[in-house]
Amino acid sequence: MGAKRTKARPGEGEKLRGEILCAAEALLGEAGTDEALTLRAVARRTGVSTPSVYAHFPSRDALLEAVCLRVWDELAHRMREHAVEVTDPMRALSRCARVYARFALDHPVQYRVLLMRPSAGSSPGAIACFRYLADATATCVRAGILRGEPEVLAMGLWSAMHGCVSLLIAQPGFGWPEEPEALIDTVIRMAGLGTALACRVPRDAIPPSAVLTEDLDGLAAGWAVRAGRTG
Repeated sequence: MGAKRTKARPGEGEKLRGEILCAAEALLGEAGTDEALTLRAVARRTGVSTPSVYAHFPSRDALLEAVCLRVWDELAHRMREHAVEVTDPMRALSRCARVYARFALDHPVQYRVLLMRPSAGSSPGAIACFRYLADATATCVRAGILRGEPEVLAMGLWSAMHGCVSLLIAQPGFGWPEEPEALIDTVIRMAGLGTALACRVPRDAIPPSAVLTEDLDGLAAGWAVRAGRTG
């Protein structure tokens, strides 16, 4: 239990807000679930009254979202770091997807809170995650690798990645590969190849199997050169 604090002096409000967020982050890390996070528990850990926490966060959900968003700066850092010296658009997109998946698995509680719960509006975390994939997809469209509306294509790719990491987080006891990267790599390749092929075929057309096989072979070869298994 934290020690009782004296009344904050003018100008100390922002400092207290930071301490509240740190206490909430510690509770999440210790429990491994957001169920342990209550305003009363955070107040006790910080050494203030519950109303003092309410003064900065009007509800538990507001505090929960704020503390989970603290790690999103790390995602931005990882995206920038892995984009360095990657000039091929498709390889950059595959790296972006891998970074996204790894980040989600490294922060399962935060990811579950921001992207796996019903939300009345757009979560800032969801918007940030989508923006990274959308920007990388738009670069592939400008290069002629993918065809179509970048944001629509990115939504499809994001859905595939979110489905993969959500299952890994929500069903840890399932018989997944020993190394989750193997599954992530497969999903990225399937989603990338599928998107590249689908955007070249009219929606109402079912290509002959021979043509489909030829297109797949060509796209697979190009993808292998661009992305690679360790790209």
